[in-house]
Amino acid sequence: MMHSPAPKVHAPTILVVDDEAGLRRVLERILTHHGYRVLSAGSAETAYELLISESADALLLDIHLPTMSGLALYLAIIHRWPALEGRIAIMTGDAEADEVRTWLEHHRCAVIRKPFNLEQVTDWVAAVLHPRDRSTGAMDA
Repeated sequence: MMHSPAPKVHAPTILVVDDEAGLRRVLERILTHHGYRVLSAGSAETAYELLISESADALLLDIHLPTMSGLALYLAIIHRWPALEGRIAIMTGDAEADEVRTWLEHHRCAVIRKPFNLEQVTDWVAAVLHPRDRSTGAMDA
């Protein structure tokens, strides 16, 4: 008796954007371990190019990138792919800096403060991709 292969289940895709290669690798490992497909980029330009050719279900985005700030990249992504609004978390150690605080007052975006523990990241991803209560909106990890 022949068994037909089980239908492939689409694993949600997370794009990790951070210029620190070590942090990208750690996030890739933990998110893959949790069953997600992970794309990674070390620059804003690479991230944008990846999004043109690959779809992502959520993004983890560092503020401090080499040639373009993560905040500017966030705006470019939301402009081109509005469905990603509410599915992007900004990762920063500068959440209290005036520029960042002012920006966050005007944009609906989760913040994951560095240094973070990996559970904060996986909890945010799970909340965004598997919401139990859609009325909660963005979460501040």
